[in-house]
Amino acid sequence: MTRKILLLGRDGQLGFELRRSLAPLGEVVAAGRRDCDLTHPLQLARLVRREKPDVVVNAAAYTAVERAEDDPVRAMRINGEAVGELSALAASRGALIVHYSSDYVFDGAKPGPYTEADAPAPLNAYGRSKLAGERAVAATNPAHLLFRTSWIYGVFGDNFLKTVLMALRQAEALRVVDDQRGAPTGAAFIADVTSLAVARYLANGREGFPFGLYHLAAAGAASWHEYACFIAAQARLAGLPVNLNPEDIEPVPSAQYPAAARRPLNSCLDTGLLARVFGVHAPPWQDGVAHALAALAGSRGLQ
Repeated sequence: MTRKILLLGRDGQLGFELRRSLAPLGEVVAAGRRDCDLTHPLQLARLVRREKPDVVVNAAAYTAVERAEDDPVRAMRINGEAVGELSALAASRGALIVHYSSDYVFDGAKPGPYTEADAPAPLNAYGRSKLAGERAVAATNPAHLLFRTSWIYGVFGDNFLKTVLMALRQAEALRVVDDQRGAPTGAAFIADVTSLAVARYLANGREGFPFGLYHLAAAGAASWHEYACFIAAQARLAGLPVNLNPEDIEPVPSAQYPAAARRPLNSCLDTGLLARVFGVHAPPWQDGVAHALAALAGSRGLQ
């Protein structure tokens, strides 16, 4: 019997990769904003009732961290309230829901990597909306997988990696924050781990399945400045057009980079639980970034 997977957020960088990774597991119905606007509850209900999925994967989100400070109601609607409604709709069908959260649920004050047991304390409206979504899923559907991740990039969509690549083609020196640390994590890696977990669920069913919250990120850590310098060096090796070198990228503290939203200085996530339960090996963040740059060089995706 073919299983049906309903994927929301098909047009984002994570949704793009999930369409690939989930395809071998069953019939994937991928919905974008035009198919279902998360600000309209009736559209969500109609979509779930029409498709009758066995698994719901929600990659749709309000991701504009700065804009959320001026638009907290919309951010909470999409990242919090709609997520809870979607989770409850999945529960009404006995379906698994997979949802993605963020390192921004933490305040960054901890000196080491955050575990799933650490208490959230978001600093900004975006983080508060993502935390609300986590709690709504946990409260409405016992058959859930929540993946907290960080610093997502991919070959599709907008992200820091591609912003830096575009800036490297200019002649002006760059200034990049050097006192916020995290693990750049590829959308492809997140999608592959999701597929692995969903495949296990579809093969074995609910009985004994390890539902719950897991941290999902690449191994290692870097500052945004270190990340940008690595992009500069690897882009040149990959043959991408760049006019700046790593030494042209100036490190600056967050205090000199004005932003509406406060961000955690420490976004590092401990992925030990994911490794123990699902046997996932998190590759070094550098490997995924280098692979993405090679893929962009092959497609000339920035030109």
